[in-house]
Amino acid sequence: MAEENSGKKILITGVSQGLGRALALELAKRGHTIIGCSRNQTKLDLLQPIFSNIPPYNHLLLNLDVKLDDKVKETLEIIVEKIGVPDIIVNNAAMINVKAKIWEISREEFDDVIDTNIKGTANILRHFIPLLLPKNKGIIVNISSIFGRMGVPLVSPYCSSKWGIEGLSKSIAKELPNGMTIVALDPGIIHTEMLLSSLGNNIASQYQTPQEWALKAAPMILNLTNAENGASLTVDDPGTLPD
Repeated sequence: MAEENSGKKILITGVSQGLGRALALELAKRGHTIIGCSRNQTKLDLLQPIFSNIPPYNHLLLNLDVKLDDKVKETLEIIVEKIGVPDIIVNNAAMINVKAKIWEISREEFDDVIDTNIKGTANILRHFIPLLLPKNKGIIVNISSIFGRMGVPLVSPYCSSKWGIEGLSKSIAKELPNGMTIVALDPGIIHTEMLLSSLGNNIASQYQTPQEWALKAAPMILNLTNAENGASLTVDDPGTLPD
């Protein structure tokens, strides 16, 4: 299927680094308006001049911690006022725990992973889906992980959160009207800071960069249709984890 016409308004959380940053830049270069959110204001400040030079020049970068439901609501109002209702939402914001067995992980760290990866995604969906319903149009991509489809030792909080994303996406797919689409998207294995923390540089460096990944992920996301609603998808060439 050919890529959809340009001019989409695309909300991406966790936009300041890794997959979110690479995807946002690639989609912007294809002529789409990016609404990028991150809780890291320093990195947003570094991104701002880059996006300011990419047509259509109306990209919006906002400081947002998705864990904070009230802040999500406030940010929604800013987005609607300045850009309008997004056509595509990519829930990418996530964190991973420091590698440890479950009985060695503090309650605070476990909660932080769950609150960001699952509750943060739910906060975005809670406030933005009602904006899409009147149009009966919209694509929602919840970034999952291979860790959300298999058990991996020492990262049980992260695995739990991504398994949650899979179930959340499939359940919401049954609640949406026929014109809307929600999917769980496993990006594959990418050389990001998160992979570095899990596997170390010697192994992580063997995998594709976020920029290489974005070249494949961008058209895939743009071309999603209702036929994929509720699907668990994977970007091409996901790679395999070492034993």
